[in-house]
Amino acid sequence: MAEHTRRTVLRGTAGIAAAGALVGTAGHQAAARSARPATERHFPFLEGAFEPVTEELTAFDLPVTGRIPRELNGRFLRNGPNVLGLEDPRAHHWMLGEGMVHGVRLRDGRAEWYRNRWVRSSQVAKKLGEPYPGPVPPDDFPCNTHVIPYRGRILALQESGPLPYELDGELNTVGTHDFRGTLEGAFTAHTKYDAHAGELHAIAYYPTWDHVRHLVVDPAGRIARTTRIPVADAPMMHDFALTEKHVVVFDLPITFDPAAAERGALVPYVWNREHPTRVGVMRRTGGPVRWFGIDPVYYSHTLNAYDEGSSVVVDLTTYPAPFHVAGRGSDGPYGAGTAKLERWTIDLRHGRVRQRVLDDRPQEFPRVNEALVSRRHRYGYSAAAADMTLAYLTPDGGNPPDRAFSNALIKHDLLRGTTQVHRLSRGAAAGEAVFVPRRPGDRKAVEDDGYAIAYVHNPDRGAADLVVLAAQDFTGEPVARVHLPGRVPLGFHGSWIPDA
Repeated sequence: MAEHTRRTVLRGTAGIAAAGALVGTAGHQAAARSARPATERHFPFLEGAFEPVTEELTAFDLPVTGRIPRELNGRFLRNGPNVLGLEDPRAHHWMLGEGMVHGVRLRDGRAEWYRNRWVRSSQVAKKLGEPYPGPVPPDDFPCNTHVIPYRGRILALQESGPLPYELDGELNTVGTHDFRGTLEGAFTAHTKYDAHAGELHAIAYYPTWDHVRHLVVDPAGRIARTTRIPVADAPMMHDFALTEKHVVVFDLPITFDPAAAERGALVPYVWNREHPTRVGVMRRTGGPVRWFGIDPVYYSHTLNAYDEGSSVVVDLTTYPAPFHVAGRGSDGPYGAGTAKLERWTIDLRHGRVRQRVLDDRPQEFPRVNEALVSRRHRYGYSAAAADMTLAYLTPDGGNPPDRAFSNALIKHDLLRGTTQVHRLSRGAAAGEAVFVPRRPGDRKAVEDDGYAIAYVHNPDRGAADLVVLAAQDFTGEPVARVHLPGRVPLGFHGSWIPDA
């Protein structure tokens, strides 16, 4: 593969935002309303539930309907693309939007504050008229995909290149984080933290590599081991799975296209029909990878995975093939159908993969009780947002089922094979639901003894609520609704960051 720099090859997955005029600012208030030329063209990822917010807000002593559980002491943060200073929507792709972290601080039964802040990369600082401290790191980007707690730090994450950005407890950007100088090359947005081993795991890819890397960050916060896994065609590996014994990687037909990069494509990744679809299993300690071929499919996110005898079980969300991450004439990804929840059982003894649909209703962003990452789980949580389902459907994807237009949060009982659905109103787009244990750190606690929390658009107010559901009374009224002063656009992933 010919050598390309980051700025010429990866403007889509994590790359350099489309140029836009610098807009006026006043302190931390940033006006960035998109100027849209008169056109009939539809830009679904700039409209409706996706429409970017235009300023940073701070509000204290938030109003609450219901009662916030007093054991919820911490911050609920969520990251997502929120484009800043866009002049022409034709130069936009949803995945390019500058990262904005939204957060609510809960303590002693009160909602102390809400804040939303852009991640201050060098380009965001420039657009906001602020200084950028120190030298600009390579592949700099305002990480827009995830935000996680790690060893007392808050890290905003992006896949395929950029260093994570560290935030402080009030969402101000501290600077980049390189794991005490041990990170070389790309990182990921979808880490897996094994609480039992105290290890953070990642699968990193980069368009000029002929491999992907399995990284293990040890309890001291250093990358202790790197294993290179050879792959062809520089595939995009958005997520992976981790068990107590194994790492599972998904080599899918979305691959880097050097010609598209040379043409200046915003997202130079294409559905490559010549690239085989396969699943790889490797021991966590490294070594050879066993590959298993499957029919073409797009895998988006892991709920969780675990070992079961001589098999590896992975619960995950998938889309039917083909999936066009670069879009097809619009400003975001397009799929041939809606996402569903599946279970893949990788039989290491007999060398095959059994794929079974667990729930075929449209849904995304599956999450598990984080204490069980890499161990057997019973419950999972996912979100159904009508705006996201419709935005992802291709023009030739057929008519979606009626329930594709619904908004809901879903609790899966994967032992009994049942679901509970917390239904929301037609205009109440729900983001990813994160499980928060009622008694954090108690390994004897019942798996679903806690709360599912998510940002949900409140159409009556034209703003978001932080909705707190009792996980064991999932279909009942929310325990609490924290009323935010502004919208939280549909975005990507978040975390509960408990007080130390």
